[in-house]
Amino acid sequence: MASIIAAHGILPRRDGLVLIAPLTLFLLAMLGLPFAIDIVYALSHVTFENIRHPQFEGLGNFATVLRDPAFWQAMWFSLRFALLTATAQLVIGLGLAIFLAPLFALIPSLMAILMLPMMMAPALVGLMYRLLLQEFVGIVPNTWAAWFGDSPAFLSPGTAFWTLSTIEILQWTPFALLILYSAYAAIPGEIREAAALDGAGPLRRLVLIDLPWMAPTLAITFFFRFIDGFRVFDNVYVLTGTGAGGSTTTISIFIYEAFFRHNDIGVAVAASLILLALSFAVLTGLMRLAGGRR
Repeated sequence: MASIIAAHGILPRRDGLVLIAPLTLFLLAMLGLPFAIDIVYALSHVTFENIRHPQFEGLGNFATVLRDPAFWQAMWFSLRFALLTATAQLVIGLGLAIFLAPLFALIPSLMAILMLPMMMAPALVGLMYRLLLQEFVGIVPNTWAAWFGDSPAFLSPGTAFWTLSTIEILQWTPFALLILYSAYAAIPGEIREAAALDGAGPLRRLVLIDLPWMAPTLAITFFFRFIDGFRVFDNVYVLTGTGAGGSTTTISIFIYEAFFRHNDIGVAVAASLILLALSFAVLTGLMRLAGGRR
């Protein structure tokens, strides 16, 4: 085999198929089989009582999901939440990466300290903030009331969205900081020095050199944080659950409620497949856009 690779630089077709066969079989077993079962469940009436003998009913579950106002409310909440948190994390992370770059060069261990928030489990973070923001015994509302005479209800339907977004931003901005600082530090210093000799100021160097150089990393970071924010479950469920009137129901919480609370497995799986199709469409569009720009 080694002599063939050395002589021709490529593998024969048969040997290549043999080498990828174990990985292909593994993916079929671990991904293909569960996906096939999901399709069967999505096209059937399934509860915990008849989970071994689902009753085929066609596209009824998909129609139920698409006609449910709660599903679209959850989609709208998840979309707003993901856009806001991903954008904020990208902007704040980029600003910190540029501002703290000289300090990171002098004290590399500082990065490890700033990474601590994202090392905590989201459910634990949600529980911690629930204790801090609890209306009657929480430290934050009591301190706020002592200073200003009254305290807002941080987890009420009117303010919960902004509270949840702030918590998500505080926990996951270090992730954006780590990725963006790595990209910023990889820009050759000679380019900045040449631009400075040509009279370009810091802002001009940022716009014409740093941001274009970091553009792929910025796009990837935004995409990762958007997907993670769109499918958020742990800390939102611990802090507010579905919220009053479903005001803080994310799409993941909607699927969880349909599966475990309403015992409607077919609807839950149908909603999951709709979410998978939408995610695949968005990813395909972004990949085509990136390919066109290249």
